[in-house]
This record gives sequence, structure tokens and C-alpha cells, in this order.
Amino acid sequence: MDFKKIQPIHLDILREIGNIGAGHAATALSTMLNKAVDMSVPSVNIISFEEISEMIGGAENVVASVFLRILGDAPGCMFFMLPIEQAERLLEDLLGGQAVQLINENDSAISLSALQEVGNILSGSYLTSFSNFTGLNLQPSVPATSIDMAGAILSFGLFEISTVSDYAIVIDTAFTDIEKHDNVKGHFFLLPDPDSYAKIFHALGVPLDE
Repeated sequence: MDFKKIQPIHLDILREIGNIGAGHAATALSTMLNKAVDMSVPSVNIISFEEISEMIGGAENVVASVFLRILGDAPGCMFFMLPIEQAERLLEDLLGGQAVQLINENDSAISLSALQEVGNILSGSYLTSFSNFTGLNLQPSVPATSIDMAGAILSFGLFEISTVSDYAIVIDTAFTDIEKHDNVKGHFFLLPDPDSYAKIFHALGVPLDE
């Protein structure tokens, strides 16, 4: 697919879908945390695979990640990644203020379980938003969570798809604890399989072949 055909209108539509998904996710997280949480999508871009690791601090930077496959009419992969410090702040809120050290094996089981639950909520909210906008049936697989260097995580998820595609949709995501005025920033990387890009944009009414 010729990614030069992607215009600002395509990214604007993806950002709007992302913001709707973020709204649904914020409602679910607020219920889980029993306090007000706001979420927004400051920007959406199409980037090369090489740029993914740069966005999260480099291939050797340790990150928290939730990975899943998108199943249904437009299959693909999805990563949710947070720098380790940002992930710990988010999980401390989830765990009632309990200090979290994700690289500490004593903390990792509960923390990873909480991170996986966040991944479930976020991925489900985003994919529901995509499905509602496009009319496509999109379902998340069971997410896999990990704490590792960004390069190692990406190489696992991109091994097969990188042979036929070189680009990802990045959905920046900002969480705000309204009580604390505290922000946590992460990234969603949406990697539709090659044939899925055209299906998604065609379903949105902005086909890329025009």
C-alpha cells in the first residue's frame, strides 16, 4: 500500500475514533479506581517500525507492554507501551497507592495482572470504537503483558508482519488523574495486516485508492 496517499483527513478520523475509545476507557477505569480519570488522544500518526522504538526511548529502554492480536474483518496487531516509570505510576493508582516496582519479582505478579486488566479495558474500548465507526467486526485476543527492553518486545510482535509491512498507526494516549492533576502518557501502536489498511479506510468512507 502507498502510505503517501494517507492525508490529514485520514489521521483526523483516526484521532476522533481514538478519542471516543479513550472516553469509553476512561469511564471503565474511573469505575475500577472509584475516582475520576480522564483520557485523551493528543495525536495520531503513521510511523515506520524504526520510529516506534525511538518514540519510547530507544530499543534498549525498558518498557511495560501489553500485546494482542486483532481478530475479525481487519486483523492485525496492537501494542500498548508505557515507559517503566509511567507504568508504575499508573499501577500505583490502580493498586490503591501501593508502591510498585515492576522489575522487582515480588511485585511483578500482581502488577502484571493489573497491567493486563488495563490492557483489556483499553484495547476493548478502542476496538469497540473502531467497530462502531467502520462496521467491521474487530475482536481482541487475550492480551500478553511483559516488562522488557523495547527492542525485544517489538521484535517478537513484528517478526511476521515486518516481512510485508513497514508502518504502524501510533495513537498517543494521555491519562489524567483529575484529583491529583497527574498525567501518565503511553502509546498505542496499531499494526493492521497489509490488507486491513485498505479495508479500514474504505469502511471509514475515505478509500486510499482514490
